[in-house]
Parts: sequence; C-alpha cells; structure tokens
Amino acid sequence: MGKRFTRRHLGPVALIALMVTALLGVGLAPAASVQAESRRVGNDSGAVTGATSGRGSPTAPAAAGIPRLTDARDRTLTLRGWNVEDKIHRGPDALSAITERHFADLRAAGFNFARLLVFWDDLEPRRGRYSEAYLRKIGRILDWAREHGVHVVIDAHQDVFGPAFGHRGIPAWATRTDGLPFAPHPDDWFAEYFEPAVQRAFTHLYEDADLQRAQARMWRLLADRFGGHPAVFGYDLINEPMGELRAGEDLASAARRIEATQLTPMYRRLAAAIRTRDRSNHLFIEPTPIVGEGVPTGLGRVPDERVVYAPHFYNTAMEAGADYDPAAGWITAYENAVTAYPREYSVPVVVGEWGPLNSGLPNMRRFHDDALASFTRYSSGWAAYVWCYGGGYCALDRDGRFRTNKERTATPYAPAVAGTVRADTHDPAGATYRLAYRSTRRPGTTALSLPPSTTGWRIEVSGRTAHPSTRSVPPGQARQVRVWASDGAEVEVTVRPGSGHRG
Repeated sequence: MGKRFTRRHLGPVALIALMVTALLGVGLAPAASVQAESRRVGNDSGAVTGATSGRGSPTAPAAAGIPRLTDARDRTLTLRGWNVEDKIHRGPDALSAITERHFADLRAAGFNFARLLVFWDDLEPRRGRYSEAYLRKIGRILDWAREHGVHVVIDAHQDVFGPAFGHRGIPAWATRTDGLPFAPHPDDWFAEYFEPAVQRAFTHLYEDADLQRAQARMWRLLADRFGGHPAVFGYDLINEPMGELRAGEDLASAARRIEATQLTPMYRRLAAAIRTRDRSNHLFIEPTPIVGEGVPTGLGRVPDERVVYAPHFYNTAMEAGADYDPAAGWITAYENAVTAYPREYSVPVVVGEWGPLNSGLPNMRRFHDDALASFTRYSSGWAAYVWCYGGGYCALDRDGRFRTNKERTATPYAPAVAGTVRADTHDPAGATYRLAYRSTRRPGTTALSLPPSTTGWRIEVSGRTAHPSTRSVPPGQARQVRVWASDGAEVEVTVRPGSGHRG
C-alpha cells in the first residue's frame, strides 16, 4: 500500500476498512472517507551473486518449514532496507526525485536493500513504444545502488490500476472497462478499487490474451536490460494486485479466488517470460492486500526455484490514525496468516512494504520493536516504506535525520551467514544483537552490518577458531564486520554497545 496522500501518492485506509467490513459480514459498500492526515504521505522530494531461494537451506528453528534466502556459497542472506520511489514526476521528468543520496544514506545507516518502484505507463506510454530515456534513468539508479552496495528489487508498481483512473501503473492503452462506470473518490481513494470500471480493468489484464502478451513483453524487456546488472536482486511482478468481485461474494473469498485463478496463472506466465532473458534473479510475488487482515493467501505454486513470497504489513487501526495496541494481537494474527503459504510451498519471505504513518505516537517505539522481532522469526528481510526526506511516511526529515522511532529499524544484523543459523535475536532494551550458527563445511565469511551508534560497538565471538575482523567499532560509524570460522564450528556472535569513546 505505502502511498502518498495526493492523487498520485496514496494510502490504504479505505481498503482496510472495506476488509474489516467484509470480514465481519456487514457488506461491501465502500468505506466512509477518512481524514487526510491518516493517509500515507510520501516524500518531498556487497553484491550478492548467484543467490537462490534456498530450498532445504539453513533456517532458524523459529521459522521451521520456511527456507531462507541463500547465495551461491550457501550463506544465509538477510535483506534490510526501504522502498525508493518517485510518484510525483512522469514523462521526461520521471524518476528525477531519486538521487544518489538515497543510496548513500541507506548504506550509511547500515541498510543493504531497496525496492525500486517503476511504472509501466512511463516505460511504455504508447503500445509497443518503450521509453529509452526511462530505461536509462532506471540504469542510472541501479548504478548508484551498485556503487553503494545496495541490492535492488525492481517493483512493477500500480495504484488503482493506472493513469486511466488518475493514478500510476498500467498504461491507459492497456485499460479496458467495457464502458462500466468510474467515479473518483477524492477523499477516499482506495474506494476507487471497488469502482466497476477499475475492477473490470483488472479482469481484462489477467484474462485478455493480447494484454497478457504485452505484460510479458514488458517484463522480458526489463529482464533483458537489467538482469545482468550487479545491483539487481530480483523483480516484484506487480504491486498489491486487486481484482473483480462477483455478486454476493465477500472480500475474503474474492481475494482467495482472484489469487488462485488469476494471479497464480499471471505469475506463472511472467516467470516464464522473464526466464527467457534472466535465469538467476529472484521473482517476488505478492498476494492481495487482504493478507494484512490475517487471511491466508489463495495463491498456488509458481514453479520456479527463485520465487520469494512478498506480502505487505499494514495494520487497520494504525492506518486510520490510531496508536499501536500490543494487546490486540494483530502481529500474531498476521504472522500466522502470512507464514501459511511459504511453509506449504517452501519459499522464502521478504516483506515488501511496512511502516506506520505516525511513528511518533506513544506506543510506536514498541510497535517497531515488535514488528522487527516478528520479521526475524519467519522472513529473510524487509523493505520499509519509504526512504525519503520530509513528513508522513518518510524515514528521514529534511536534514537527513531519522524521524521519531524510525531509527529503531537501524539495528545490527547479519546480511550473510556462512552456516546454519541457530539463533538470530536483537534485544532493543539492551541494544544487543546475538547470532548463533554452525559454520559450513566449505570456507565462508559471515558478514555483520552495524549501524552508526553514539557508543560504538563491541563484538564478542566464541567458537573453535572463530574470529572477527575487528572487536570494536567507534561511535558514529557504520561498519561491515567479517567473521571467519573453521568447518562445522558452533559460533556465537554478540554485539553490544561500546564505551562511547572515539578512536
């Protein structure tokens, strides 16, 4: 969801209200409009090679049945970062709000991952006419990511289908409505997803043979152009897909049907198309947004060895402006729902979007800590929403400082572990990170990412022949620390706050 509050920068409140209504059996009428301040307000604005989805790969006990991402050296991977976007500009000015600073600052804060939003309507504004200028801009952004050691997933983003309805995503020439009506909802934009014309447009996208071919050509082009770029980790095939409800159908049932009968075939088609150009990068597939209400997806298997399940993580009440309620049990319900698919089909999880609009409310410190602990239990990483400089959902203020509680996302973690992970925990109260693993048979290097800290860091390593590249990091510096260990060693790494002295 992760959108900005303008006609081009959107938020999920109306959908979530509709979800709740549907799940309670009250009906499917669009939700009442909500206050503008509850919208998502957006910005003002070490390469991983040969990675696999890790079937049978190392996995922590808390994530039993869910594999972790691994690389060609069988190291267990973790991606942590943010969405990067420009939803304001289009045409000749498209992507101009994204600068090298975004990636330099991501890396300086210890992050290694970005989900880059791109729009089909900018890539192919006229049928069969692709914008070389837009492709060059994507390439330039990827070059910045490579320069700063940030892995990128290219996300084919859509909001309310596309420009035919005043938003971004699917080109107007690929929008078919059969003459059904569309009424804008300026104060409740997500209700537009339930307009007959929008719903029918999704049906045609999924089912019309010529649109299927056009979408596949678009992805073949992207994979051909960028599949070999060292910054590219994968492709998110469509953002927050929706669909057409049938008469008398509740939203949860509709979502599962759309996922099973329309999204799964689409993902299989697009996977096949991409694999004609790129055999190695990952394919990120999303359920409908209703998974955020604790409803397991109806997606089926996508037969590819590098599929990643990429749900989004947004809370109903918080998106409507409420504070986090730890007693409500939402994170537990979400976790139970979202882990069903990756367990059944043995695919890794990377949460593609998450984060509250108002991070300054009293319980938001607790929310960030609880969310991060949950992600660690079952996922190979996440991309928070959104890395920009300003208000609303922006991670940073105009001066580049973390906004209230968003600094909680910048914790020590292990981007790559050369072994089977036994434990991977962060204690926010003591700012202490602990990693335990059994080292691999083949020589490998474990990497730790330590964000800047006012106290610096102390690194303690135990285990037969295990040793770190350094045992201390001075205040104010982000650092990558390496750990080496011999074959089969049981290694424990503990990272604690340092003394606070420089030098």
